[in-house]
Amino acid sequence: MTGRETGPRPLLNRRLAGFGTTIFAEMSALAARTGAINLGQGFPDTDGPEEVREAAVRALRDGRGNQYPPGPGVPELRTAIAGHQLRHYGLDVDPDTEVLVTAGATEAIAAAMLALLEPGDEVIAFEPYYDSYAACISLAGAQRVPVTLRAPDFRPDLDALRDAVTPRTRLILLNSPHNPTGTVLTREELTAIAELAVERDLLVVTDEVYEHLVFDGEHIPLISLPGMRDRTVSISSAGKTYSFTGWKVGWVTAAPALVAAVRTAKQYLTFVSAGPFQYAIAEALRLPDAYVTGVREELRAGRDLLADGLAEAGFGVYRPQGTYFVTADIAPLGEKDGTAFCLSLPERCGVVAVPNAVFYDDPEAGRTLVRFAFCKRRPVLQEAVDRLRGLRA
Repeated sequence: MTGRETGPRPLLNRRLAGFGTTIFAEMSALAARTGAINLGQGFPDTDGPEEVREAAVRALRDGRGNQYPPGPGVPELRTAIAGHQLRHYGLDVDPDTEVLVTAGATEAIAAAMLALLEPGDEVIAFEPYYDSYAACISLAGAQRVPVTLRAPDFRPDLDALRDAVTPRTRLILLNSPHNPTGTVLTREELTAIAELAVERDLLVVTDEVYEHLVFDGEHIPLISLPGMRDRTVSISSAGKTYSFTGWKVGWVTAAPALVAAVRTAKQYLTFVSAGPFQYAIAEALRLPDAYVTGVREELRAGRDLLADGLAEAGFGVYRPQGTYFVTADIAPLGEKDGTAFCLSLPERCGVVAVPNAVFYDDPEAGRTLVRFAFCKRRPVLQEAVDRLRGLRA
């Protein structure tokens, strides 16, 4: 035979090679298979407000949203999003030109990466990071540049961030409150990031889906800081605050040119989605502030129950400032590998967690760290804690 022998061409394109099934799907399947308590994937085990659910039913029955909704989102929801930004942050945004409704925050992130990046651009993100970030950056043909948040405080190293910027850096992908560490960036940290973005002419895409789940500190949208209005794509969603994660209703707020760019990519992803649910989330965003306060306080109690229980079980515990996840260190238990630990945990004590190593470019940085979700009913968390105590036996 002459010429160069080659094997069959891989079916999956090289930009997605190595990603495979998300860790959340894998661990949830493990929970279902073993009957373990699923503290891995971050979804509540109760639905959100009954009046919001009924609003979705009413929209279905009234024929609102059963056909294609407008590409940018139904006007009622865009107006509600603008009202939310004004009420909570003093941000005056135009619902017609500065708001875009998406199929959850994940689509918003993907659309932003596809719209704003060219092949070879660099994107800086604090690691550990939500796994879709790496995939979305790769799909756009760009390169991710991690800046590591390190235990015990998981604060950003602003000097390392500055050093990571090169002439090829296009944007910073920022998540606060931060999944999985629970870090909430301070005004001083955000101001430093904003000043760097202005100085180096960078865009910033901010994932703020846990904006109302802050227990210590406060959430400050980067877009509200000086110089950031025209260079920030602010992303959030209804799933975390209102406990309807399956509805997949997210949104972008940004300057008109940025919204137009993201919308150009978004329209070729889902085109539109969640028609009836958009009307329901419009009503959710108009609920009294007491609702958000109640959700936050209930989650605070869950955080404390789980964090205290993990500490009693022998874990090293990093109590989060926000989100609904606790990061714990298995090293005090004599364990050395978070992935192996999480795979064995359902059989050992009937609980599922997620290994943090999958959220790092450098798995060694998170090898002994695991993540537990506390967005569950109190009796479920108590049962999980009781089971985890058995690890010390």
